[in-house]
Amino acid sequence: MFNDWQLEKATMALVTEAQNLSDKLQTAKPHIVESHAAAAQFWAVSYAVKGQDLHDLILWKPAAIVRFANDAATRIAALRKQRDYDSSDGLAVWLHTARAVKEPRVAPAVRDIWQKILEAGSNADAMAGDLLQDAGLPLDHSRRIPKSFYAGE
Repeated sequence: MFNDWQLEKATMALVTEAQNLSDKLQTAKPHIVESHAAAAQFWAVSYAVKGQDLHDLILWKPAAIVRFANDAATRIAALRKQRDYDSSDGLAVWLHTARAVKEPRVAPAVRDIWQKILEAGSNADAMAGDLLQDAGLPLDHSRRIPKSFYAGE
C-alpha cells in the first residue's frame, strides 16, 4: 500500500511538471514559445543524426524510452547548471514526451505543449536553423509533433 502511494505521488509529480510547462507556454510571450520550439527541433535533429528518431518515441522499446528519459534528465541538469536554459527547455519538451509515452496521464499536458510548439511563429524555424548551423548539424525545417501527440488523439 505504501509503495502504491509513493508511485502515485511520483506519477502526479510528472503530471504536474508537464502541466507547468504547458501553462508556461500558454501564457508566454511569442519569443519564449519560439525559443522552446527551436530548441526542441535542435534536439530532434541532434538525436536523429545518432539514429534515434524522437518523433517515433511511441514506437521505441520501453527500456530505450527509460534510457532516453534518464539521459535527458541528466543532460537537462547539466545544461541548467551551465545556465544554458534555452537548450535545456527544448530537451525538457522531449523528456516530458518520453514520460507521456510511459505514463498516459502525462499525455494531455504534452499534447498541449506540442500544439503550442507547432503554432510558434516562423522565428522558431530561423532560430532552429541557427542552432543547427552553429552545431554543424544538418538543417531541418520540419517542425512537427511526435506520433500520437496530436491534440484530440
